[in-house]
Amino acid sequence: MKHLGRREVLRGMGSVGGMMLGGAACKAAATLSTAYLGSFSSSGRPRGQGLEIAAAAPATGRLTITGAVASVPDASFLAISPDRRTLYAVNERQPRGTVTALDISADPRRPSVLNTQPTGSAGPTHLSVHPSGRYLLTANYTDGTVAVLPLSADGRIGPLADIARHKGETRTAHAHQVIADPSGQWVVAVDLGADAVYVYGLDPATGRLTLHQQLMLPAGSGPRHLAFHPGGRHAYILGELRSEITVAAWDAAAGRFTPSQVIGTLGEGPPPRNFPAEIQVSPDGRFVYASNRGADSIAMFRVEASGGALTFGGTTPTGGAWPRHFTLDPSGRWLHVANQNANIVTWLPRDPDTGQLGRAAGSVAVNSVAMVLFA
Repeated sequence: MKHLGRREVLRGMGSVGGMMLGGAACKAAATLSTAYLGSFSSSGRPRGQGLEIAAAAPATGRLTITGAVASVPDASFLAISPDRRTLYAVNERQPRGTVTALDISADPRRPSVLNTQPTGSAGPTHLSVHPSGRYLLTANYTDGTVAVLPLSADGRIGPLADIARHKGETRTAHAHQVIADPSGQWVVAVDLGADAVYVYGLDPATGRLTLHQQLMLPAGSGPRHLAFHPGGRHAYILGELRSEITVAAWDAAAGRFTPSQVIGTLGEGPPPRNFPAEIQVSPDGRFVYASNRGADSIAMFRVEASGGALTFGGTTPTGGAWPRHFTLDPSGRWLHVANQNANIVTWLPRDPDTGQLGRAAGSVAVNSVAMVLFA
């Protein structure tokens, strides 16, 4: 989310074929993967293009910008449908937020806009697709609401089906993430302003939400995002305002979180002015990573007790400033970081066996970058 007050701040690749000659070059092109880069286009300094496309080389981690898509403003968060045929983007705008659907079924390197729908509020900062593929879930930061929009068979977004409003006890509610749990039975929303994680039931026929649990965290913790362990029995809740992770047991049958361990994202000692942003778990479930905005680093944690505990493994500089988002590439050997205030995406080498990260090996310029997502 673009920062308010004390938070201080949120073409396809067709030319590649023309640039490469010969059979060897064509083979090299086939090894490239596609990445989508979202950015702020109306308020960034300098302004981004909204949505750009990049070719990624798995051997080196290098990203090469190949084009941009018009009419996708302020694409601060992106998601892909379960069938991998549609790309979705929030349009994080005031006073009327929207979400956009793009067709990537014919060629992931050439997204084409399908349609755009309002989210029923302002400042949508996160979205995800329900595992059923029938609904798009959106977190609206500005007034702390979670929206449900139906999806058609061709990926287009329908009008709003439901919207749930959060209420903060000591601060204004600001919903910052909404996802389905690993079982697909529940919808989980993280609210930074309400210091709470909400668990909803979702009616598959109507898209209506029903509140099931409101997990309250300590006042001022500012939960921003959470990530589930692949085992499906634990989640890691990242606190933006306290630079800490809360480990929580997850009971899918009961639809309930039970918090346990709390661990800092910067190791021992008093943290500097720091606002963690993104948290992810390695696909093998052995490591957890979190970004530190302010310290401008990625923290690594080793997963213990079948997901029930974390051990701090150190931090690595991102090579940029204000790492809003990061992601592992498909090979698991590179971690790509969206350094929003440095206007660059960097890539850090990763050892899949130890989980350790190395210093940034390169970067590419992307104005006001917010998100990196691999196709």
